[in-house]
Amino acid sequence: MNPYTPAPPRTPPARPWWKTTPAGLGLLAAVALIGAFSLPLGFLAMVAAVVLLWFLPPWRWFAKLGASVGAFFLLGIGSGVGGQLDDTARTDAKPASARTHEPSTEPPSRQRRNEPSPPPSYRGKPLDHAETAARAAGYTTDRHDASAEHRSILVRSGWVVCFQNSPAGNGSRTVTFAAVKSGEPCPEKDGARIPWPVMPDLTGRTWRASVAELTDLDVSESAIRAESHYMNDALPDGDHDSWLVCEQDPAQGDDITAEVTLGLASPAAGCATEGSYLRDKDDDGVPDYRDRTDDRVRSTTGGGGGGSGAADAAGGSGTSGGGSSTSGGSSSAAASGGSSSTGGGGGGGGPVVHPGAFCSPAGARGVTRAGTSMVCGPGSDGRDRWHSG
Repeated sequence: MNPYTPAPPRTPPARPWWKTTPAGLGLLAAVALIGAFSLPLGFLAMVAAVVLLWFLPPWRWFAKLGASVGAFFLLGIGSGVGGQLDDTARTDAKPASARTHEPSTEPPSRQRRNEPSPPPSYRGKPLDHAETAARAAGYTTDRHDASAEHRSILVRSGWVVCFQNSPAGNGSRTVTFAAVKSGEPCPEKDGARIPWPVMPDLTGRTWRASVAELTDLDVSESAIRAESHYMNDALPDGDHDSWLVCEQDPAQGDDITAEVTLGLASPAAGCATEGSYLRDKDDDGVPDYRDRTDDRVRSTTGGGGGGSGAADAAGGSGTSGGGSSTSGGSSSAAASGGSSSTGGGGGGGGPVVHPGAFCSPAGARGVTRAGTSMVCGPGSDGRDRWHSG
């Protein structure tokens, strides 16, 4: 070995994960999380986190000091979000005899006069408002889930009081609230199952009858939504009371826990047995059942010798009769997907066209059967159509 060759640098060993910065930040987050559920446990978690922060992460002393102060603030924030500070700030206003556990020397009649009156009913009110009002009246409050699910109550403004209990006697001034989430029905009794309405079978019923049946089940009308059963059809504006229910969500027998969606179809179309599109033979976006005038229009004019020409507006063929097709007979002209024919003796004004039919080229002119002058130009949909001009 060459003594003048320097030794390679030594790679420091990897630091264990519990001594890394992410682990230290995780300790701080745990303080807030535990404090949201229990202030005493959160305080113990804060003490443990501060001790570990001074030994585990490779931070400078001022970073460790800042993290220790931050743990205290995180405990306060977590406890405030979970309502733990409200619980610890409540005072239990008990008489002196109850606090010292000494028998009262007052006469029974006076003891009865000193018993606190029961608190007013707070049923149906938001839980946070009910607790604030009860504490302002001198009561200590507690709360829990009124359903059988035993859920934790974190954001009290999103819960509504269903039941309240205030023990009588012994000078107690405590009221316990049992609540459910806003929009949920109250159970029959504290701790019972939430009685969600059950979805009936509405298939074949009209929209009006379906809404009436759902509202009878205490489903809010604002939570009932209608949509077209067919992909190429649309509900009429503001009037689909007579349309029929073809599909429903939730399904029959399921609990109605949120919005109800009903797929409707016109009585003239009925419900589809397969597929989700209605027949549209001219492919103009309007289903056949309400497309009374087909865009593929046929038009005729008289020829010089009583002949006539006919053309299919969807790209059909024209025929002439009576006279010769080259002189005094009839001729056939196509106009954009449609066609029209003129007679050699009295066409006057161009081919006979149908108002609103597709046409080309732009600027071409024609007449209706009634003799109204028509011009080919952009319609409301941007495509060239025949219109008066």
